[in-house]
Amino acid sequence: MRGSIGVTIGIAVAIALAGCSGTAGTPATTSSTGSAQAASTPSAEAAPSSTAPGAEATATPAPTDAPVVVEELGRGAQDATVDLEVDGPVQVAFRRITLKPGAGTGPHCHDGQLMAVVEQGVFTHYAPIYPGGVHVYTVGDSIVEGAHYVHQGTNEGTDDVVLLVTYVIAAGDPLAETDLSHCDPVSPAE
Repeated sequence: MRGSIGVTIGIAVAIALAGCSGTAGTPATTSSTGSAQAASTPSAEAAPSSTAPGAEATATPAPTDAPVVVEELGRGAQDATVDLEVDGPVQVAFRRITLKPGAGTGPHCHDGQLMAVVEQGVFTHYAPIYPGGVHVYTVGDSIVEGAHYVHQGTNEGTDDVVLLVTYVIAAGDPLAETDLSHCDPVSPAE
């Protein structure tokens, strides 16, 4: 059986949550960051949200007694089509990874795919998929890593790098394979 997890699943979940109701007959709302919130009622009004010029809008917190609260952890964009397929059964893991200045992941590969968003810092990614073998990602950028090619990420800056990472990996396999004999042979970037 082939297990396929697509980006459309996440979109479907977001649409479904946006349609959830906080209380019977009260539709949920979606904030400027995409978070679903229970709509205000006379007994549960949310404080107004203000944004300074040039600052990113933040969501007004949902009432703590709301039956559904969605917290957006990160958001990034991809210019290219994302096709996420991993032979099943699969495991899905979510991690927040912090790289201190000068730290790196070390060379590794994955037996599946992952998607990440740079939450903080400047992340330098070395992989044969990039012209010149390197790409630099900054806050808000998203990263998609495919299966089996050797790569590594480093923090070459002076501030911490924080990544929000979703792994979709074959069940039973490590999230990151450091035994490079299990990876595709290293080939130079084009």
